[in-house]
Amino acid sequence: MTEPTPETPIRVLLADDQHLVRAGLRIILETEEDFEVVGEAADGRRAVELTLAERPDVVLLDVEMPHLDGLAATRQIVAGTGADGPAVLILTTFDRDDYLFAALQAGASGFLLKNGSPEELVEAVRILARGDALLAPQITRRVIATFATPAGAAGPTSGRPGAGGGPSELDRRRLAELTEREREVLVQLAGGASNAEIAKRLLLGEATVKTHVSRVLMKLGLRDRTQAVVFAYEHGVVTPGGAGG
Repeated sequence: MTEPTPETPIRVLLADDQHLVRAGLRIILETEEDFEVVGEAADGRRAVELTLAERPDVVLLDVEMPHLDGLAATRQIVAGTGADGPAVLILTTFDRDDYLFAALQAGASGFLLKNGSPEELVEAVRILARGDALLAPQITRRVIATFATPAGAAGPTSGRPGAGGGPSELDRRRLAELTEREREVLVQLAGGASNAEIAKRLLLGEATVKTHVSRVLMKLGLRDRTQAVVFAYEHGVVTPGGAGG
């Protein structure tokens, strides 16, 4: 995913089976100077096709769509575009844990309810376009409750290929390869901190933090910061109380 600049607007693809919803989303986004809507899809199958053809920076996907639902479409988009693919923002009317965890497992980078404000939508797309995760505090607490408890260990996983059944030996080896500074950055990621916040807390430059984040994701075999949150709790790097493991 190419990092947007003022000269290169954030390219967005919209996928929702309701025409009026898509029209509303387009109006909200195109009011902003730094957005360009590059396509619309009324079903998940078409959303995958357009994503592979247009290579947007962010894809907004409804969950319940014909032919292919948003969760299945997310899995295909992630598999088809690789680590440099677009960030996927799941939009839904339903505040349901099964949708939330399935979206994370599928590889989505964010989860937003449709009853949010236009300002929240715009900020969400910008957050994902610059490579940050979109997990609201209340959603983070639900992720922690599921992934950081013995009962959650058998539940959803971080969405990495082959993940499941608890931490693997490969994951433990990858975690051991992190430097002390990279582990500190992972702890901060697990708390939902932005690059600017991490830089302030660890007394680093933002460019240095960005490099550390990239190395953490690469070493752990993770696609994005959202998966890093789940990974950190699954592997005891952080605990529900917030202390590093």
